[in-house]
Amino acid sequence: QRRVDGYRAALGAAGREVDERLIVPGDFTEEGGRRAMTELLERCPEVDAVFAGSDVMAAGARQVLREAGRRISDDVALVGYDDSAIARHMDPPLTSVRQPIEEMGRAMIDLLLAEIADRRPVASRALDGRQLVLPNELVERASS
Repeated sequence: QRRVDGYRAALGAAGREVDERLIVPGDFTEEGGRRAMTELLERCPEVDAVFAGSDVMAAGARQVLREAGRRISDDVALVGYDDSAIARHMDPPLTSVRQPIEEMGRAMIDLLLAEIADRRPVASRALDGRQLVLPNELVERASS
């Protein structure tokens, strides 16, 4: 949901309207990527760019696009999320958003240790509204 929220926020910041036809839910599996891409092509056959919620979903989307005769990067730009090994080994290699996984782990441990050290009742602290957002990085490859 946060990735969709980010998409909506980016369009809003750019002064663009959100076209709900372009948002298709998925379940972060390859099969989910195939289903979502099939539905997206049915809704908008002219689509020329796809941002998949994960690299695994992008792999499923790529399969459907190829079956539809659409060439990745020439006809449709394809971007995933996670910058997993799958992204580097796809053909063409997948542009993907990299999350700072190690830094995320360290931050979660720090927050957990702070919570453990806090002796107040759980109901009265609820992380005190703390929220941490770490920067992502776009890793550009041949798919976009």
